[in-house]
Amino acid sequence: MPHRATLDVSGELARYVACLLQAERRLRGTPKGSRALTCFRQAVMVLRWFRGETDIPKLGRDHKVSRATAYRYIGEGIDVLAAQAPDLHDALERARADGHVYLIMDGTLLPADRCAEQTISVKGEPIDAWYAGKAHKHAGNVQALSAPDGFPLWVSDVEPGSAHDLTAARAHLLGALYAAAAGGLPTLADGGYDGAGIGILTPIKNPSDGQLLSIDNRTHNCLLRGLRSLG
Repeated sequence: MPHRATLDVSGELARYVACLLQAERRLRGTPKGSRALTCFRQAVMVLRWFRGETDIPKLGRDHKVSRATAYRYIGEGIDVLAAQAPDLHDALERARADGHVYLIMDGTLLPADRCAEQTISVKGEPIDAWYAGKAHKHAGNVQALSAPDGFPLWVSDVEPGSAHDLTAARAHLLGALYAAAAGGLPTLADGGYDGAGIGILTPIKNPSDGQLLSIDNRTHNCLLRGLRSLG
């Protein structure tokens, strides 16, 4: 039975994505009228996917395109939006311009389809590269840099789920964060980044001999956790 539905995004956003897709078609030299969907209808399908309608064959049926075309159109939408994202250095410059006094770094695991890719663990044993042992699932590790209010400023390319947060951070952003810290913009992080380097502030660990941390160190940890909680 046919029915109407409302997509919970603004018309302005849909038009913006449509303009990006139109520019991409011009860049490719796509002949006018050769596509199954207009740029606006393709933008709507892409935004539906972003808003949680992840059944791509169903999206294709809704928009009267084949499954293969639906996958291709959504992939194009992701690519044109990703191309608008600032690189790490632009994000840091914007953070300085906005007057931020610190940033928040954290990593997250995004569930992924199982990938048959092997790697060697730190113990020298072959393991499934995309299996995150801590979360007990297949995932990708993405590092994010946020403003003090928790708004994401930059995200990294994905690393296999078996990668530790500190390993992923070293691969993608620590070098730039050291330079930012030298200029007065430190980064707050959780205990998983212990040993990341100068300018990366992490909680102080409890002594291994069972002694309690001093009141100053406990206060440091409490303040640090409170400041980075939004991230």
